[in-house]
Amino acid sequence: MSKLSPEKLSVMYFPPATECMPVDGRKYTVTHSDLAGDLFLSIGCQFDYSRINGDMRDELLAEWLPQMGQYILSGKVYVNGGEFDENITKVRYLIFRKEMDLALQAITQGDFLFFSHFPWLLDSPICIHFESIFPEYDQILHFGTPRRYLSTNIRV
Repeated sequence: MSKLSPEKLSVMYFPPATECMPVDGRKYTVTHSDLAGDLFLSIGCQFDYSRINGDMRDELLAEWLPQMGQYILSGKVYVNGGEFDENITKVRYLIFRKEMDLALQAITQGDFLFFSHFPWLLDSPICIHFESIFPEYDQILHFGTPRRYLSTNIRV
């Protein structure tokens, strides 16, 4: 697993979301800069569409959802909606798979105060939908729990 450099992560909260509230509907937008290698985490009650590059569409959108008596961290990445051929779609899919650990580290470590208020969420399942028009790349994959993505120097 790639290791997140904390100095490369910028975190922004959008009211009414704070470091500890809300749980229901808490949304994360993870984007990045290819040039500087920086990661950007927006936390709010809505996704931060202003951070999304409409041409690249390389963001992770995730939110806490109640499901069958527990919360899940449900996310999605846009692989292809018809504008890319199958070869480019495969490359995008493989890049998303490779970089997903880093994006989930950004959420877990960037919102660590939230997890200190709700430590039971560290054991919630993470499900990410890879959205594509090609069935072999349109998948919902499980990525363990947030606890897996905690830095060793963060204790909750």
